[in-house]
Amino acid sequence: MTALISAATVYAALGTPAFAAQDAEQRLPKVVTDWARAWNGTDPQALGALFTADGTYTDQAVGVTFHGRPEIASWKARADDLIDNVHVTVQAAHRDGDRITVDAVYSGHLKDAPNPFAVPMTTLLDLNARCQIVSDHDHYSLNAVLAQSGLPADWTPPTN
Repeated sequence: MTALISAATVYAALGTPAFAAQDAEQRLPKVVTDWARAWNGTDPQALGALFTADGTYTDQAVGVTFHGRPEIASWKARADDLIDNVHVTVQAAHRDGDRITVDAVYSGHLKDAPNPFAVPMTTLLDLNARCQIVSDHDHYSLNAVLAQSGLPADWTPPTN
């Protein structure tokens, strides 16, 4: 039996009503809505374009860092190749000067995995004065992604 996790289920499990996320989206900083739209879209260049030319993107769960727009766009393309329906649902964002903390749900379906996943994620975005992303640090549990997906803890993605 395939477990299908709806956004409402995730919101309920996290103690957040679905309508709160919809209301919060109306008050989010533009860079946050653009960032989520880029992750949820199909154009990898859209994500890279949000960063400064020498910006960095770090996926803490996987332990990788990408430098510059081309590498960041390449990481998004790799995610799209590996994960069907990759999606970021922003629940809240908190700004303190040039840093934005984003609380979100990261979801999708790893190709060839028996089940989809939906896990809490926190992202730290550091911005320059023009609201371009200087650095992005994504924090989520890779173990939770693999467990929900029905994959072993030592699973690694295909290299091609």
